[in-house]
Amino acid sequence: MVSPKLRWNCPSAGGLIPDNAAMSLGEFDLIETFFWRRPGQGPHRAVVGNGDDCAVIAPAPGMQLAVSTDTLVEGRHFLSTVSPARLGHKALAVNLSDLAACGAAPVAFTLALTLPRVDEAWLRGFARGLLDLADEHDCELIGGDTTAGPLAIGITVMGEVPAGQALLRSGAQVGDDLWVSGHPGEARLALEAFRGSLHPGLSTEAFEATRLAMERPDPRVALGVGLRSLATAAIDVSDGLLGDLGHVLRRSRVGASLNLDELPVSPWLVARSPDERLDCILAGGDDYELLFTASPAQRERIAQLGAELGLVLSRIGRIEAEPGLRLWRGGQTVPNRWTSFDHFKGAA
Repeated sequence: MVSPKLRWNCPSAGGLIPDNAAMSLGEFDLIETFFWRRPGQGPHRAVVGNGDDCAVIAPAPGMQLAVSTDTLVEGRHFLSTVSPARLGHKALAVNLSDLAACGAAPVAFTLALTLPRVDEAWLRGFARGLLDLADEHDCELIGGDTTAGPLAIGITVMGEVPAGQALLRSGAQVGDDLWVSGHPGEARLALEAFRGSLHPGLSTEAFEATRLAMERPDPRVALGVGLRSLATAAIDVSDGLLGDLGHVLRRSRVGASLNLDELPVSPWLVARSPDERLDCILAGGDDYELLFTASPAQRERIAQLGAELGLVLSRIGRIEAEPGLRLWRGGQTVPNRWTSFDHFKGAA
């Protein structure tokens, strides 16, 4: 028998349940205990928030809504060993990263949570990680859904961007510089350490640092907003730098040259072999950095923006008229042997 789905906007009438109460939480109590925000708890900008069949939000005058959805499934997007607080953070962070790539400022989000059972300690940590990041970005939780089943988290996030200023994948122009933020590749290095495929392995310090990058990514929201008047196109790096760059090239109907010697290398990747470094940086994914294009005339302003944000911004290539992607290293072209993550590639 299929269990009915219960809406978050129908909370129980009771108050918050004390942490030390002996109880068996039902769905409505679960929502109210861990996710219900009262006045003074987080932002409250929705015209109608929790409590009706739909939330109602209104963008500010002159603004457009940017909307994105992501689903995280245990064993596919995250390991069972991740702490619930880090998982809550990451679940929202990957969605905020999409807003960042669009140049949008976060406004609100919904959460669809599928749980195999009610584990109060897990829920308390998950909610803390989720809502702490939401508060950091002034993003209001306005509704959602809970149901029983294998652990999965679905979030839909909404942001605002001035009309006509959204950054898109289709705006790259011939002659533009190609940039990337941060140090892509750290998350993949941590994943390979978990898999036991690194020889030699990572030091404790390197493992903990790269594990943090994988489990608690920092969405580049401020960078995305700052790039509204500077970038011509943008995408967040979630499935691998080369694969995500390919989306920009196809949508913009252009090609590119990428200088492998200019790729930013994390301190934790410096000690790895050249092949390992490139595997992690080019095809690793799960980085949630921004890959963007901009006119060479914007180089000084982009460098200034990076300095203001304390963020490394690296110029790694150039957009060209000839279709396709050309890789260079040491002044010589090299074959592209890297592929990016695809959920259904090879599936029966």
